[in-house]
Amino acid sequence: MPPRKLYFENVRVGDEIPAMAKAPVDRVQLARYAGATGDFHPLHVDEAFAKTLGMPSVYAPSPLGQGFLGQLITDWARGAQIKKFSTKFIRLIWPGDTLVCKGRVSDRHGENGKYAIELDVWAENQKGELVLKGNTTLSVFYSSEDENRQKAGQPPVVVNVPRENILERAAEPPKKSAPKPAKPAKPAKPGKPAKAQKPAKAATKPKPAKPKPAPKKKKR
Repeated sequence: MPPRKLYFENVRVGDEIPAMAKAPVDRVQLARYAGATGDFHPLHVDEAFAKTLGMPSVYAPSPLGQGFLGQLITDWARGAQIKKFSTKFIRLIWPGDTLVCKGRVSDRHGENGKYAIELDVWAENQKGELVLKGNTTLSVFYSSEDENRQKAGQPPVVVNVPRENILERAAEPPKKSAPKPAKPAKPAKPGKPAKAQKPAKAATKPKPAKPKPAPKKKKR
């Protein structure tokens, strides 16, 4: 069975990438990373030196976390080309930290047979704190048919899709539901005539006040 590939037609803004949990970072991994990259900065491999600068221990070089996010992207976006990838580091990664990498689709658009998907990605430690965040732009085929056509030297499948951004979607007001129709009056039961409404009483006119008799004069 061929590996799953990512196509534009199957992606929607807001789709979440399956989270990827990494094993706890340890000093062996830091030493291996230093050997692979040639970066033997003592802050990453020399415990005694790190403590002389006030650090509790050595800490991981920033590109290690960036590599974790890169793995998240490439595992999910199989068959896509990474056009741009940038990250911003928020917190240091210490030995013992367990990172969970996450992401979601933040933008998609297509024009003249070229289709792009943008992702927001980030990593959190075991405390739920944000450690680093980034974004990437992917170039993908519209569908498997589009891929086969282009690989055969034929023109691409052209479907113009306007830019759809997750921020714009969040700003849209919620749709109002249609008002419910008024309930009809219940019909009268068979054999019983409907009760006629009593006419309203006419307003009574106020009675005029009776004049008081004049007081009698006292006899002298």
